[in-house]
Amino acid sequence: MSKKKSTDLENGSIGKLLVTLAVPSIIAQIVNLLYNIVDRIFIGRMPNGDLAMAGIGIITPIVLLVTAFSALVGFGGSPRVAIKMGQKDNDGAEEILGNSFSLVIIIGLILTVIFYIFKEPIVMAFGASENTAQYAIDYLSIYLIGTVFVQVAVGMNPYINTQGFTTIGMITVAIGAGLNIILDPILIFGFNMGVKGAICNSNFTIGIGNICT
Repeated sequence: MSKKKSTDLENGSIGKLLVTLAVPSIIAQIVNLLYNIVDRIFIGRMPNGDLAMAGIGIITPIVLLVTAFSALVGFGGSPRVAIKMGQKDNDGAEEILGNSFSLVIIIGLILTVIFYIFKEPIVMAFGASENTAQYAIDYLSIYLIGTVFVQVAVGMNPYINTQGFTTIGMITVAIGAGLNIILDPILIFGFNMGVKGAICNSNFTIGIGNICT
């Protein structure tokens, strides 16, 4: 596995290890919430912001579903990696990690194709009106382009934590969220991109976070 300095998971008190590993992970989860919070703060200040917010709210179940698939791989595979590392079977751990990475990519591509083909009927089935449907479709169409980025970000982060690199996981999330806060008003208002600017920015900053990882 990685040669970078990580938390020593074999020695030391359990209480200290728990704090060392848990605190950065908790901070990363809180910071990760900023993507949606910041988007909605700025979108709500757009002309017709109430309609745009309603449209985005309609696709929230899709966003949660995409995240759930990535969490399935991340939280399902990372404990097996931890077990292999504990057994000093680094080759086995790397094999699981490689298979998991391939799986999140495949799942991301499948979800992208399915939701993109059926995006309009899905949006209408979730309760979109004539006034909100276009906002939902615009947001969903661009979000789907970044589905693979989301899969990698959410699905692979547990493997970083499993190796003891919780601070690195926290920093990569913070970098993406920080860029998101800076670029959101520029794209939404400066370039007059509206809802499309918000989700383009989210995809971009999540991708940057992946690269930093």
